[in-house]
Order: sequence, then structure tokens, then C-alpha cells
Amino acid sequence: MTNGPSRPLAPNCSHLLRRAVRLHERGDFDKAARLYNAVLQEQPDNFDAFHGLGQIHFSCGRLDTALTLFQTALKSDLGRAEGFASLGLVFHSLKRLKEALVSYEEGLRLDPDSAELRNRRGVALLDLGRPHEALDDFERVIAANPDHLDALGNRGNALIKLNRQEEALAAYDLALKFAPENAELLTNRAVALRRLDRPHEALMSVSRALVSKPDIVQAKFAESLIRLTLGDFAAGWRDYEWRWSVGFLSSCRRTFAAPLWLGEEPLAGKTILLYAEQGYGDTFQFVRYAPLLAQRGAKVILEVQPTASRLLSPMSGVDAVIARGQPLPKFDFQCPLLSLPLAFATELATIPADVPYIAASQEDVAAWRQRLPQGRTLVGLTWSGERSHDNDLNRSMRLETLLPLLDLPDVTFISLQHEVPDEDAAMLHGHPAVVQFGDRFRDFADTAAVISLLDVIVSVDTSVAHLAGAMGKPLYLLLPFAADFRWLRERTDSPWYPTARLFRQSGFGEWSSVIDTVRQELSRSGHRSGRLALSA
Repeated sequence: MTNGPSRPLAPNCSHLLRRAVRLHERGDFDKAARLYNAVLQEQPDNFDAFHGLGQIHFSCGRLDTALTLFQTALKSDLGRAEGFASLGLVFHSLKRLKEALVSYEEGLRLDPDSAELRNRRGVALLDLGRPHEALDDFERVIAANPDHLDALGNRGNALIKLNRQEEALAAYDLALKFAPENAELLTNRAVALRRLDRPHEALMSVSRALVSKPDIVQAKFAESLIRLTLGDFAAGWRDYEWRWSVGFLSSCRRTFAAPLWLGEEPLAGKTILLYAEQGYGDTFQFVRYAPLLAQRGAKVILEVQPTASRLLSPMSGVDAVIARGQPLPKFDFQCPLLSLPLAFATELATIPADVPYIAASQEDVAAWRQRLPQGRTLVGLTWSGERSHDNDLNRSMRLETLLPLLDLPDVTFISLQHEVPDEDAAMLHGHPAVVQFGDRFRDFADTAAVISLLDVIVSVDTSVAHLAGAMGKPLYLLLPFAADFRWLRERTDSPWYPTARLFRQSGFGEWSSVIDTVRQELSRSGHRSGRLALSA
């Protein structure tokens, strides 16, 4: 093979290739593959034959074989933009996003006007967490091709990532003019409507999607989040099981020989494995069900993230805690933590909220007590979460946003941030009222020990907030507009955490009024021997 263009086809090869392409387009993959291979018998370095075989294997889900074939095709002719487009697509499907981006960019170097390559590059950028650049690509495609359906829809996806929900909704509505019953567009439109706190309209949009395409799992999952937001737990938790088929959650699914337990089989004398499936906050929120399983006579094995294992090991009702990655004992049943509300048929009125159900060890508390300032009100503070979180731009804030809160007299703020964003580090170290403790934590057992010594926790929607709520500590939870489904709507309390008070944005990014209200509440609570009393 060479790195230059393929040599001209012999007349017989040209005829075979044309027949192979026709059969390929008709979906007769077996016959098309035989003809592509016949071409390669005559001309072993033929780009089109290798490329066609690669497309067949890709369509059949044989990604590794498709990757090899596309790479082989490009070895025979590096000047074919469609080869780089296909190579990028298989890299993208294999979650090798950086390699996909390089492939798309090489294709665009050969064919700068390719709408498909630029649209695919935008999708790769979006998946890499670079929505501004992705939006630029989609808008360039639309400028040249105003009816490019994929780019119109993807523009909406980028705008959602940028927290520009009204514009995202308008983008989907424009795309739907070209394809009114497109199920994917209707589903994404429902996501935008839910984030605009218009859940009833979102339900209508997702219902249209399911009428158009009843098996679209993204719509079923989106519907579950909408129903949970509205407090319709019966339908919401049932449909939440579709999470295993969408996005990053599909990679969190575990396969065990033991059957899934969803509440039907008796557990007396049986061993059940509960396992963390998503983030730390989810683990702290739903581990509350473990004692209920023990009450049914089960031996409960709990597998969690390594940095949560020491904290949860003494938990009531749990026989053993295993750090993820360590060998598991034998068990009869298994259940992921976020399927437990479904297994227990949880309704709003039956949420198990007997706090505290997580506690710090006395040894850890004693060790940390010596390090904390004395004689002042101590307020724990968390203002940002993991950057990789799908909605982090909406739920997190900059430290400077909290400045109006930080001048309260006789108050020391204890930063519980495990990691401080680079843009906040200088301000944190230069502010006399804030002491950073989070970077000294070995794991969540240390976090819990410090939380137990504080008067109140002020936090955005992060693992620290869930931990404080699970420990029964006074919690002031700062929520974005159209908050996560677990906080429901228009409530200032949480049925999950009785000691929490919810402070919600009135509009996107509108943190100032939230901070002002929290400041007033902290001031109104007053000081009693240097301790802060949570107002009712």
C-alpha cells in the first residue's frame, strides 16, 4: 500500500465497485461485502472498498473492525476527507473524543466546506466540554445551510450547555419547522422546557416524541425526570430505570449473576448487594434505604466509592462496606442505590427521612475539633461542585458571588471545598473570614467530622449538601433556577432532609437575591454563646 491516491480501477473492478455500492445503499450488506472483497482481490489498496467494508462493520456495531478498515483505507489514500469523517465517527462511538476531533479536523483541512464534517466536529467539541467552540461550528453550518437539521438541533444542545435555555428552545422550535415530528428534537425541546421550569409543557413535548417514536429511550428518561420534578413518584421512579440506556449513565450499569431486587422477593436470610452508581451526593441521599433492608431480615453489603467507604462503614443496618474495585463477597440479590425508591414504592409521604443516618466517628471529631477556630459562629461553605457535572454551569457559582455573605460579624466561614477552582484560589487565600479546610480532607469521613462541628452549612447542590442533610445538620441549600428533580418545585423545605432550607434562584444566574436572603437569615438567627441557632 501507499500513502498516495489509489491507482485507477480496471474496468472489471470499477463494475464490481459500482455494484457493491448499490447493494450497500439498498442494505444488502452480505452481498456488498463480498463484492468489496472481490475488488480488493484485484486491487489490494483500493480506498473505496476498504471504506465501504468499514461502513458495513460500523453499521453492524463492529466498531473495532470498522476502525481497522477505515485506518487501512486512509493508508491507501490520505487525501480523502470522507475517510477522516468515518474514522472520526468510529472514534466518537468508542468515546475516544480527542482522536475523533483530530480526525474531523484533518477532514476539514481537506474539505473546508463540508457541512457534515463541521457538524460532527461541533458534536465532538460539545462532548469534550467546549460548548462555545461547538456553537461556533453549528452556526457556521447553518449560515451556509439554513435547513441543516442536525446542525439546527445541535445548536440547541450547545445553548443548553451554555445555560441559554430560551435560545435553545427557539433553536429546537426552528428545527421542528423542518421536521415537526422528529422525536429527538421533541425530546431535547422537553429538556429545555424542564430547565425553564415549564414541566407541564415539557411533558407534552416528550409525549409527542413518544408518539412519533415509541422506543426512544431518551424521551422515556426525560419523562421520568419531569414526573419526579412534579412529585409523581409512582411513574417517575418506574421510568427512571431507563437511565441505563442513555448517555454516560449507560456506562455505569453493572452486570451480576445475582438477580436485581426491586421489592418483590422476600429478603429474610438473604444477602443483598447495594452499590453506588452515580455521584457522592446520590450515594449519601439513597443509602438511607439500607437499614430498611436490614429490617426485612437481609444481610446488607454496600459497595461505594473508595473515599466514602470509611465514613459509611459504621452505618446502622449495613453488615459490610466494600470500596469499589475491591473483591465482593457472595450475594443473593443486588440493587443500585437509585433503584431503591422504586423497590420501596416510595411516595412523597413515605420518603424515609429519619435523620441522622450518617454520623462522623468520635475519634475523627476529636481530632478536627482542635483545628477549628473557637468562640465564633462557624458556617460551612461550598460554592461549586464537580466541573464534569452536566449542569455545573447552572448549579455552581464563583466565590466572589458570596462576598456579601462573608462580612457577617463574629462569623468564621469554613470552606469545605475538596478542590478550589483556580479562579477562586487567590480570593479564598486572601479573605480573612474564610478558612480553607477541604484541601486537608483525606476522605468524606474527615468532611463529616468537620461538618459535625459547624453551626450551619451553606452549600450549593453538591455532595457536601447531601452529607450535611444526611447528618441532620442545619443546611441552607442554594439552588439554581429549575433545580434538580430531587428538590421538587416551589418548596422551601425538603422531604428528603428535614433540617434543610431551600433558597431558590428566581431566574437563571440570579444568585444575588439568594445570597441576600441567606445573609438576612443568618443575621436573624442570632448568636447564643457563639453558636448559631437555625431559625424556623
